[in-house]
Parts: sequence; structure tokens; C-alpha cells
Amino acid sequence: MPLRVLLDRNKAWADAMRAQDPQFFRRLSQQQAPKYLWIGCSDSRVPANQITGLQPGEVFVHRNVANVVVHTDLNALSTIQFAVDVLKVEHILVVGHYGCGGVHAALTGARVGLADNWLRHVGDVCNKHSELIAELDLESLRHARLCELNVVEQVSNVCQTTVVQDAWARGQALSVHGWVYSLLDGRVRELGMGVDSMDQLPVAYAMAMDTIRRSGEALK
Repeated sequence: MPLRVLLDRNKAWADAMRAQDPQFFRRLSQQQAPKYLWIGCSDSRVPANQITGLQPGEVFVHRNVANVVVHTDLNALSTIQFAVDVLKVEHILVVGHYGCGGVHAALTGARVGLADNWLRHVGDVCNKHSELIAELDLESLRHARLCELNVVEQVSNVCQTTVVQDAWARGQALSVHGWVYSLLDGRVRELGMGVDSMDQLPVAYAMAMDTIRRSGEALK
């Protein structure tokens, strides 16, 4: 598709927004006050605003391959810090998706290039939960389970960042959630991984793991 088409579509969208709400862009340019930080996969099929039905300005977004949060990744940590300390978001949503190519590469050992080094983090999740993954016979089910487990581990990583821990220590209202999006029906599945204090993390982690086990047993 020629780039000119994208520019024409942008103009049509901007004109339509102004027609619906003449002050929309003026308000948007003057303030950013989202209540949500979305940490998701870079996959082009998983757009945060459309999935949640939110308008521009209502969700702050960080995306990378396989929705990974690493304690040495200053990009992700800076996004979290800005969202929590400056924007005062109330919810951090860690959102994976079934059919994730990065997770599949980590599961099968497929080489994709430089990203193999990044996906090593997902490989670590796979190794940690190898017995739970091996319980399922079909590769498609093992893939789906690793997508879920990866979200759970990344939520745990977010909760253990100094930014989130400091926010909780000063009494800031902040919760971290783990979701998985389905490309097949457009629905989001909660994993029972909702945390609003450090004390809650072990309980939420155990609940999420139990949810994943039970869902796998229903498919056997």
C-alpha cells in the first residue's frame, strides 16, 4: 500500500474526529491523563486502544516482542516510571496474546535472528515451568500455556520493580494485572493475576498458576 494512502486516511480520520468533536484535538494536546499503562506485544494484530475501546489519551503504551519486562531494560523501566510517577496511572496491564510468534520461537527453539537474545527471557519462563508445559500433548496447547505463563512471570517482574514497590510503599493506588488476548475472537482472558500490594503477589501468583492448571485439565 503506497504511503500516500496512509496520509490520505490520516486526513480523513482527523477530519472525522473534528466533525464529531470540534475540541477533541485541542483537549488532547493540552493534557495526558491516562489511568492505564498497557505493556503488550509488538504484534501488529494487538492494538491496545481498539481492544479496550479506549480513545487516544486514555492508555499509555509500551510494547516489545513477547511483552517481556526485564529488570535491566531501561526502555521498559523508564516507561513504567513515567506512567507511575508522572502520569499517576492506576492500573498496569501486562497483556500477552495467544499465537505469539516470539513465544512460539522460545517454545520450539526456532531461530529468528537478533531477537533470539531477547526471547531468551521467555525461554527462561519455559524452562522454569517445563513440567507444566509438558503435561499437554498438542504443541498448540503448549504454546497457549506458555503465552499465559509468560504473562504471569512478567506481572511478577513488574511488581518487583523499584518503581512499583516505591509507589506501594508511599500508599499510591496502583494495581498490576495479567491478561491474554485471543486473536481468534478478540476477547481478553483474565488470569487471576491482579496485584495491588507486594504482600498480594504470592497469593495472586498461586491463584494464576491454579487457573492455568485447571484450564489445561479441561482441555485434556
